[in-house]
Amino acid sequence: MVPIRGIRARRDRSRLHLGALAAALLALTGLVVATPGTGSAAGWRYTMVGFSNISQHHMDVYQSGDATTFRPLRMSAFTPPSGVVRDPSIFRGADGWYHVAYTTGRATIGFARSRDRVNWAFTHEYPVPLCCALLPGSGDGRGVFGSSSGSLSFGSAGSSDGPSLSPFTTKAWAPEFFVEGGRVHLVLSMSTGGGFIPYVMTALDPGLRMWTPPVPILSIGADHIDTTIVKVGGTYHAFVKNEGKKTIEHAVAGSLHGPYRFVPIRNFGRFVEGMAVVRLPNGNWRMYFDAYKTGRYHYSDSRDLYAWSPAKELPRLSGTVRHFGVIRESA
Repeated sequence: MVPIRGIRARRDRSRLHLGALAAALLALTGLVVATPGTGSAAGWRYTMVGFSNISQHHMDVYQSGDATTFRPLRMSAFTPPSGVVRDPSIFRGADGWYHVAYTTGRATIGFARSRDRVNWAFTHEYPVPLCCALLPGSGDGRGVFGSSSGSLSFGSAGSSDGPSLSPFTTKAWAPEFFVEGGRVHLVLSMSTGGGFIPYVMTALDPGLRMWTPPVPILSIGADHIDTTIVKVGGTYHAFVKNEGKKTIEHAVAGSLHGPYRFVPIRNFGRFVEGMAVVRLPNGNWRMYFDAYKTGRYHYSDSRDLYAWSPAKELPRLSGTVRHFGVIRESA
């Protein structure tokens, strides 16, 4: 009579053999499907989302293993139900969902999400109705009576003739996710009709449907847009476009909300915007930016976020992509 333990051992070995055989058959018949873009020689995967020179109504998705050579993952991966999908920013939540926030062209921020970076679904638009009241202006905005100067002009955010008296947002552009300590923040540029002022909102729920009221970022000031922030140690680094000079500026602070102080940065020329900053496989930093007048996309590298290399043109995609967002993940 065979001992019970012997019978169980034989059964276990048979199950292992059957499991191995089944896996081999699935692989041979192509039924084992790999997650798109999970491999990278460097151990990292970079995902880029952006719109193109051809259309601002579709979001394209690209991926790379080295942050330099990007290949399409899916073109026209997302089309919003209305409006445009400009300036998208992307992050992956703790629940595994990829989230995108984008400029709609209205006083709202659009949101979409995906499980696999390939198939995207619109979730909602978040209205940002109020901003900028009583904040000083500095740029080319028009006052409430249609003039940018004079005794009857009361200004709007970015106006050269004084603070805004209108609290009603007309533009909410260039949203950028900033995630810290499990909290999801959104940096965005807002205006009541004149120049832009950078603000921060903080998500109150995992679905990103509820947010704190927008709070202005201190000491960056009016006429700044496309603010993107990264943190190293205890220092927050904000890279912004000066709308008056059309140049990239760098400001630092000890708090996300500021106050910030501006520090020197390499001159990347005029008519540049849409900055995105990510860490490279070697630990250095890379900043991408859109030279929108020439229709080219460039990047520059830095070891410390202060000293930047001469700009190089982004291969394959320069001349095609516009203001995009990038994230890095373990491959």
